[in-house]
Amino acid sequence: MSADRRIIVALDVAGAEQALALAGRLDPALCRVKVGKELFTRCGPGVVEALQRAGHEVFLDLKFHDIPNTVAGAVRAAAALGVWMVNVHALGGRRMMEAAREAAERAGGRRPLLTAVTVLTSMEAADLAEVGIGGSPAEAAMRLARLAQASGLDGVVCSPREAASLRRALGAGFLLVTPGVRPAGSGRGDQRRVATPAEAVRAGADHLVVGRPVTQADDPDRALRTIASEIADGGAG
Repeated sequence: MSADRRIIVALDVAGAEQALALAGRLDPALCRVKVGKELFTRCGPGVVEALQRAGHEVFLDLKFHDIPNTVAGAVRAAAALGVWMVNVHALGGRRMMEAAREAAERAGGRRPLLTAVTVLTSMEAADLAEVGIGGSPAEAAMRLARLAQASGLDGVVCSPREAASLRRALGAGFLLVTPGVRPAGSGRGDQRRVATPAEAVRAGADHLVVGRPVTQADDPDRALRTIASEIADGGAG
């Protein structure tokens, strides 16, 4: 995989017009784009369809977490939209993830990649303890990633800090999608467990989700190309 195609740009903006204008400044051959909760809640499936008409492959990042039947229906709906990737939350458990996988497999047309969120990159050990999850974020991520793999999913969304240990444990064929990626010199924002693009890919990440360093740049396309160069220069391309 080229350094460029590893990158997923998070379109974490408030409306469809802004999302499409931003996506229009990005070359679809150099990245995919992510539609998350705020944009999808405001604009619905139409923004996904518009991005796809513009040539972009879409990662629908809604982190489905509900009873198995409900999540299966949501995955079927995402597949019908034609998205490239969709995710669930691994804390929904094995039966929920298996139902999601079966729904994706039975979808007509192109089957979307199905990944599971492990531990949010904003969370540290104290946050996990507060909600009754023992151990470190790395230990929780490993448990949930193993469960996702056993449930037949294509991969997980994890912090770049956990990527190396997950890659060793889960093998080369299991996708690791890493948010919390910040180019050298960038601020962390509300993320805690972060890494540079080169560090994330050297650790074993397949896809890197990058938001503000691209979307808030004066020239988003140039920022995207700079990140791709940082990956290549770090020996990870």
